[in-house]
Amino acid sequence: MTEQQKKERPATGGAVLRQRVTDAITEAAFAELAETGYARMSMEAVARRAGVGKAALYRRWSSKQTMIAELIRSKVTHTLPHTPATGDLHSDLRELLATFRSQLAHPLLARIWAGLLAEASHDDALAEGLHTEVTAPRRAAARTILQAAIDRGELPPGLDLDLGTDLLIAPLAFRVLVLRGSSDDEYLDTLTNAIEAALKATVR
Repeated sequence: MTEQQKKERPATGGAVLRQRVTDAITEAAFAELAETGYARMSMEAVARRAGVGKAALYRRWSSKQTMIAELIRSKVTHTLPHTPATGDLHSDLRELLATFRSQLAHPLLARIWAGLLAEASHDDALAEGLHTEVTAPRRAAARTILQAAIDRGELPPGLDLDLGTDLLIAPLAFRVLVLRGSSDDEYLDTLTNAIEAALKATVR
């Protein structure tokens, strides 16, 4: 059997059972998070809701913080890190914003993000998990796009990459998660134009 055939072979037996347990835990974890909030949520409560023993959780994650961060990455924001590389700044920006939009608009994220951010402000382990699993890959994708545009001469070499990354990520997140405003294609087109103009104007 070739390596490709092995990859394409459907999972059976123990692998299927493990995936079913993981799926049950995932559903239970997000249900607990939305219902009770992060602070009151416990590994015991998740295990009880999922119908499994606590050991099933601890075999997968060492703590509540790492569990939630990884589950958010895998269920809500799994389509990144992907870095557009069209060879054109405008197209790269538009493509990345479309990816961000699809993730920010996830109904589960809308239910849990405010509580998680509040808890992360005084829970270092949660903050680190969210940064590693969710924030850092997205900032890296944005930064790569900006650096490529600098290398092509589309953006000035003195551009502050941290500021540029903020410009690329923050406006859409604020609109979707805080204002609950529209982020249709027309809005993304306008936002792309605005961000591109702002990036080119940051260094004179």
